[in-house]
Amino acid sequence: MRKLHSAMLIIALLLITFPFDSSHAQVVSVSPSVSRERYGIDRYLNIRSAASPALSQTGDRVAFLTNITGTSQVWMVNASGGWPDQLTFYTDRVDFIQLSPDGTGYIFGKAVGGNENAQLYWLSADGSQIRQLTDTPKIRHNFGSWSHDGKKISYASNKRNPDYFDVYIMDVATAREQLVYQQDGSNDPVAWSFDGRQLVVSHGGESLSLDNDLYLVDVATKQATHLTPHEGSAEFDSVYFTRDGRSILFTTNDNREFQSLALMDLQTKRVEILDDTQWDVGSTEMSDDGRMFAYAINRDGFSELYLREVGADGKLGPKGSAIALPGKGIAGGLDFSGDNAKLAFSFNGARFNTDIWLYNVESRALAQVTHSSRAGIPQSSFVEPELIHYKSFDGREIPAWYYRPQPNVTASIGRSSIQVTTSDGTTTPATGTLNVSGGQMTLSANAGGALPVIVSVHGGPEGQSRPDFNAINQYFLSRGYAILAPNVRGSTGYGKTYTHLDDVRKREDSVKDLAAAVDWLKSQGGADPRRIAVMGGSYGGYMTLAAITLYPEIWSAAVDTVGIANFESFLKNTSGYRRKLREVEYGSLERDLEFLRAASPLNRVTQIKTPLMVIHGKNDPRVPYTEAEQIVKALRERGAPVEYKLFDDEGHGINKLSNRLIVYPQMVDFLDRYMKP
Repeated sequence: MRKLHSAMLIIALLLITFPFDSSHAQVVSVSPSVSRERYGIDRYLNIRSAASPALSQTGDRVAFLTNITGTSQVWMVNASGGWPDQLTFYTDRVDFIQLSPDGTGYIFGKAVGGNENAQLYWLSADGSQIRQLTDTPKIRHNFGSWSHDGKKISYASNKRNPDYFDVYIMDVATAREQLVYQQDGSNDPVAWSFDGRQLVVSHGGESLSLDNDLYLVDVATKQATHLTPHEGSAEFDSVYFTRDGRSILFTTNDNREFQSLALMDLQTKRVEILDDTQWDVGSTEMSDDGRMFAYAINRDGFSELYLREVGADGKLGPKGSAIALPGKGIAGGLDFSGDNAKLAFSFNGARFNTDIWLYNVESRALAQVTHSSRAGIPQSSFVEPELIHYKSFDGREIPAWYYRPQPNVTASIGRSSIQVTTSDGTTTPATGTLNVSGGQMTLSANAGGALPVIVSVHGGPEGQSRPDFNAINQYFLSRGYAILAPNVRGSTGYGKTYTHLDDVRKREDSVKDLAAAVDWLKSQGGADPRRIAVMGGSYGGYMTLAAITLYPEIWSAAVDTVGIANFESFLKNTSGYRRKLREVEYGSLERDLEFLRAASPLNRVTQIKTPLMVIHGKNDPRVPYTEAEQIVKALRERGAPVEYKLFDDEGHGINKLSNRLIVYPQMVDFLDRYMKP
């Protein structure tokens, strides 16, 4: 109704511009959105993005990742703009790029075929030379950071044992590596002292989910000091040494609901909260000299970006007002120039595909550096969501983003009235009448047909649906579908208590939140109850399968991408280092086997009545493709409607454009087939 009223106001303006012709009726079309199939799915899939900026020392050049060629590669551009130069040319995507503090070269990482066994590479500052630093294809390397002198790098690797990650440092010039921290667990280097003598290592918790500890490691002696003894689940992230070497700046939710900025004295281990935010601190970055600090607060899904000075002891200067962003959206990938004059970051929102922006610290001016193609699709056609809340089975309020398609509007102008018809793509038209009498205009409206809706479930489960740019969602919106992206219990961004509401035996409470979402869609969201689909990837894929087994009557179609079908086989077959991390969230094979079997969608496959599409990558190290094979086999044996697409050169998701151009049109055809009015 809100869209219809807006459209009718447009018609009212037309009356002023185009007065009635008393001799005959006129027809005027007003189209605030793209018409059905004006832009095909291939156009939306070719919308580009640019992210992960790495500013040069003087801020005049920016290296970054963009998918112009179909997979993310390293490119470089003048900060003032212009056409970028491509520096890497692989068939597989580059995962990250980071410039050394002395500006002499970059480190980037790349795996093969989605297997996530990233190898590390050095790239010269001008982009002319590439040297591979690690060459062990069956070993994974998790990059940490550069040393402050730009001569060494830190990283974690499972070369000693596939199930555990130890911490190494490497001399970049010689590629000689040194083991500095060995422990049978998941460990990552997260900060390096300015003098190069100490590392902070994060050790993942093995008994609670979303839990870790920090250790101070002496690089020479390899002695480790536990910095963060605590009770219950707590996270300690975004760690930076202060210039005086006596403290660390970091974020934590220990004894609190949200990730807040904190300062720890390394001798006393006393912690002081520096910014007591009631929302999580997300992206952070400290300048190479330790004098500037930038961070983004995740306020109800949107970013607020702040810039503050840092004293030698880690104390922060005045907070000031947030940097004015290009629009409503999400800022990340923060990076300072070597002279601290500029801050680069990536920005995206529901109407903004991801691009690199540059903030001038002195003038406070903001400039767009990259201009990623929108494939000729008008930005005005992209839809921004409404933040809604709905009640679930226990009365808890669940936040969700609701995207309604823009209507197409047609007006038939008669002698004394205008008949307005809006068509939301696949929906039945809604109508309204504007009556003109005695110089007065009266608007009346009749609600039209109900909307087909896709309920899109995020992965994780430690994740959050945010109002970011999603080309596939925008395509479906242009076709008249509505999108609901709920943050069911277990999502991050709403406090520690909320995040742990789905742990282990509370797993299916989050699925109940999906059923409650459908109730809201029917009662308040204008949804057609016969045309509601559910889809998700990774953990969202599991949620999709769980939804159609626990609530088989409410879904018209479902799409599962790289999802878990059988918790028992998943935990047995996933990468060894991931099993421990996932058991604290889902349950242990030793202690919770019966529950895991009961909660597995495969063991309730006879309940599935919903047509299902399953998508997977054969090289997936997280959720093995055999999860897809099991659910597809079981459904085919029953003669149930199921479609299956497996890619031999993909892993945990479908990333290559060539493959996306195959699978997403198939997904569109699948949903159209089962979501027709």
